[in-house]
Amino acid sequence: MTGFLFQAGGPLQSWGEHSAFTDRDTVAHPTRSGLIGMIAAALGIPRSEALSPADGPPTLFGSLGHLRFTVRHDRPGTRLRDFHTVGGGLPAHRAVPTAKGGRRGAGQATIVSHRHYLSDAVFTIAVTAPHAPDAGELTDRCAAALAAPHWPPYLGRRSCPPGAVFLLGAQREDPVDELYAGVPLARPRTSGSSVQVRFTSDTPFTGTADDRRVTGPPSSREAVTLLNDDPVSLAPHDRVYRARPSYSTSRTLPADLCGGYGPDYLDALLTYLQPPTTPQDEPR
Repeated sequence: MTGFLFQAGGPLQSWGEHSAFTDRDTVAHPTRSGLIGMIAAALGIPRSEALSPADGPPTLFGSLGHLRFTVRHDRPGTRLRDFHTVGGGLPAHRAVPTAKGGRRGAGQATIVSHRHYLSDAVFTIAVTAPHAPDAGELTDRCAAALAAPHWPPYLGRRSCPPGAVFLLGAQREDPVDELYAGVPLARPRTSGSSVQVRFTSDTPFTGTADDRRVTGPPSSREAVTLLNDDPVSLAPHDRVYRARPSYSTSRTLPADLCGGYGPDYLDALLTYLQPPTTPQDEPR
């Protein structure tokens, strides 16, 4: 099950599921629509072509529907609410425009909105395409686009750029397995020998590779909920989403996987990405 790994981490990120103009929510982890939109932007797919046709020839955007995302919650972050006002204190000729071409009148000039964010959160994401007819080619193309994106990626909103560490590895033989035993966790090590880590996915947590990597049995409480975040159309004035199941569970991972913060974590990532060579590995 080949695929690739990348990391969603930065000062702020926001993954809306049912946002309205005056109240922009965020769920607790990257959404499917947000991740597909990020990859579509990296591939250079304009919003006018971000459609999944019900019939007709397949499209590049439609092929992204084959992608499957497994999200490891390295750090859940802290919820933050940003309070916005627009149009207050302005003269009548500069008040907020209306749809009819006029201006908002006295007593209605100020628009209040709330923007919700996750602060200091980090998620490590494994991307696969198990049911795609050309799975390896599709995931390779997506990984290459994230390495050299057509449009800059952002973590749910354009005001939320990703951190310096982004694409962690392309052409991985089993990227989901690496979430359990390879990629360092972006959190400090605890005093014990193991640590509880939350995972979410758009497919059930089945298989054998990940079960072999946990230090204890997987949680018997695998939660399933519905999220309205499977994109059908991301056109500017006609965004359409389908509901899909979202699976979540907790796993017990080795505490040695914790890489710490700041420079310590970057060192741990460097060791993961470029393991030290041994004498027999060196060319003669």
